[in-house]
Amino acid sequence: MKTVIITAVLLFSVTACQKDIKQKKDNSAIPNSTAMENPTTKTGIEKSLHIYFDALNQSNAEQAVGQYTSDGIFMPAGLPTASGTSELTTAYKNIFQAIQLNVNFKIEEIVTLDDNTAFVRTQSNGTQLIHANGQKTEELNREFFLMKNENGAWKISRYMFNQTR
Repeated sequence: MKTVIITAVLLFSVTACQKDIKQKKDNSAIPNSTAMENPTTKTGIEKSLHIYFDALNQSNAEQAVGQYTSDGIFMPAGLPTASGTSELTTAYKNIFQAIQLNVNFKIEEIVTLDDNTAFVRTQSNGTQLIHANGQKTEELNREFFLMKNENGAWKISRYMFNQTR
């Protein structure tokens, strides 16, 4: 009888573990769904981000803000959060008065959550010129974007970054 109970407990444990592993495996498929079923989505997101990246290197606040949704939020490292078009415009104008960026961006991952929402991971490297003292420093960042399809165009809904060092 003792052997039957031990065997039953072991079978139950193995079955439970296999079910848990299957659930974890099924759930892990969600973040790895980077394959873009709709190439138009990927193209639209890349286009918006390339316009944004160009705006950063050109110190063009209007062009940068133009790539945000109307309720967009910018969360820069070490600076206050900017919400909405007015605050975004002020934040970017202040940043561009302080520094000039010369950076390259690499899109590392685009994950669509649905037809109107995606997130993007990028890395950037290059230099920044600090206007106050003329000093050039190395600029290395990781960026995270939440993108929304607003009226047929992909826009930045939320953006944050941090330095890799």
